Amino acid sequence: MGLTIGVDIGGTKIAAGVVDEEGTILDTHKVPTPSTPEGIVDAICAAVSEAGKGHDIEAVGIGAAGYVDDKRATVLFAPNIDWRHEPLKDKVEQRVGLPVVVENDANAAAWGEYRFGAGQGHDDVICITLGTGLGGGIIIGNKLRRGRFGVAAEFGHIRVVPDGLLCGCGSQGCWEQYASGRALVRYAKQRANATPENARVLLSLGDGTPEGIQGKHISDAARQGDKVAVDSFRELARWAGAGLADLASLFDPSAFIVGGGVSDEGDLVLDPIRKSFRRWLVGGKYRPHAQVLAAQLGGKAGLVGAADLARQG
Repeated sequence: MGLTIGVDIGGTKIAAGVVDEEGTILDTHKVPTPSTPEGIVDAICAAVSEAGKGHDIEAVGIGAAGYVDDKRATVLFAPNIDWRHEPLKDKVEQRVGLPVVVENDANAAAWGEYRFGAGQGHDDVICITLGTGLGGGIIIGNKLRRGRFGVAAEFGHIRVVPDGLLCGCGSQGCWEQYASGRALVRYAKQRANATPENARVLLSLGDGTPEGIQGKHISDAARQGDKVAVDSFRELARWAGAGLADLASLFDPSAFIVGGGVSDEGDLVLDPIRKSFRRWLVGGKYRPHAQVLAAQLGGKAGLVGAADLARQG
């Protein structure tokens, strides 16, 4: 199969891109994300039509945040869109006249990294995305593993602290409450409030109060050696690395790929994640260690991965 289109549904924009067999994006078209479920379907179809002009497109892959059924056709539940058993594949196929595959966005990003990014050369890869929340994807034996019902790899909702912090999913103590961009900001605010003398740089980048701290402030302050900012990254990394050690016990991959906005900080966060992973890996002195790698495709991973999954059929 030749050219396919990948669609990435973001909170503010929907991007459609024409992708070739080498994972290269040839053309893109972006539209604002509407506020209604039906408006989003309209926007997806419009973006696909515009991006595909002048190209011989054979299929479309859509990355959607939420639970996608085992047939890769229906969005069972989307946390940020009012989709409940939404027949997204059928609706888009009828409008664009092309075969459509729907996939969870974190799975699509994992597949993109495996095929064209940091996962190249590995048969068994576990991906996690450290963004506002925590997502993931499983590739074992060169295949994307989705589970019997299509909703595997929701790593962010593994409970790591019994009766811990309340999560948006309704449970308590979920991993993403301790290892995510949202968690990083919480750590920094708590530490800045407790010891403002150790957060002078961090506080100077916002409005001067702990409540005004944002993720970008923490990154900038950590690069300048601000103690609270650095310690906040280390706390996030401690939880992230410990979680990877647990996943190693489950899947025994040759590599973990860490993506998402938090991973954009590179070794500032990846080195302490690696240290924590080694610390908590069961039998770590006597067994091979998986590599912990930075994602390479950035924000393009989901679009490229969705397009390639459409190509796989």
